[in-house]
Order: sequence, then C-alpha cells, then structure tokens
Amino acid sequence: MQEAVHRLWPELDWIEDPDLRAKTARVWEYALEQSALEPEELEIIPFTLLTRKAVSFMAHKRSVVHICRESARLMREFYGDALPIDMDVLIAGAILIDVGKLLEYDKVDGKVVQGEAGRLLRHPFSGVGLAMRFDLPPSVLHMIAMHAKEGDTGQRTIEGIIVHHADFMTFEPFKTLA
Repeated sequence: MQEAVHRLWPELDWIEDPDLRAKTARVWEYALEQSALEPEELEIIPFTLLTRKAVSFMAHKRSVVHICRESARLMREFYGDALPIDMDVLIAGAILIDVGKLLEYDKVDGKVVQGEAGRLLRHPFSGVGLAMRFDLPPSVLHMIAMHAKEGDTGQRTIEGIIVHHADFMTFEPFKTLA
C-alpha cells in the first residue's frame, strides 16, 4: 500500500519534515486499507457526486495541493515574514483534507456508491479521526476539520484559509456546469 500511496501522492516529497511526511502517508495507507476502493479507482471516480462533469477524485485533490503550494509561494514573495506560512503543515493538510472520503464509499454490483458512512458522517469528521490515529499535529487536524462548510463558523489558521479557498475554487466552478 505504501507504493500505491506514493504513486497517488508524489507531492508527499514536498513535505520537508520526514516525520510529518511519514505520518501523512500512513494516514492515506490506512484509509485505503479500510476503504472499499482500490488506489487506482481514485484516478477514475468523480471527485464529487454534486456534478455530472467527470473530473477524477485525484485530479481534484492534486490540483488543490498544487494551488495551495503556489498560492503560499506567491504570498511569501509579496508579503515576506508579515504573513507566516508553514509550508509543511499546508502541504500535509492539503493532502489530507479529503482522506475521510475514502470511508464514504461502498461497492454495489461493482459500482462505487455512497455508503452508510457517507450518508451519516461527513468526511471532515472521519478525516480527523483517521489523522488522529497517527498523531498528526493539531495544526493539520484543524485544516481537515475546518476546510469545508463545517469550518465556516470558526476561525481558520492561515494555512486553513489557503486550503479552504483552493478546495472551493476547484469545486464551485463545476457546480455551474451541472
């Protein structure tokens, strides 16, 4: 499973802290072990059930990570130390925000469908549960918990704000195409 995770997530290498990189990968490994999905199916299944446009789960996920990294790079260039951004936390959080979705799916007659966990428990909650199992820092747990609408009433960290907007800017436009 370790090799599969690294094939899915070459961006893990962007995390400089070896402990954080290993923990981030291990969360994905464990989630895949618990999931009804095979790693290669993540390259095929749609990233959301809320649109008919077929963009894969991994295309969406990886684009979020790339947008986060590039946004933070530009923010650092223009704002310098006035806006401190922890790149390792940002990348780890961006890689992990949707890991809980792996527990939302079941297979019925060979077709991927939303399972009971997906109907009853949204992915920010299950994602935090998965990440806590591997002792991810609170700053990363915060990003998982707060990236979606569940975080709209709370205060997001700088990294949390970046990942939230990257996630939504790569989701919202597809709703206009439904």
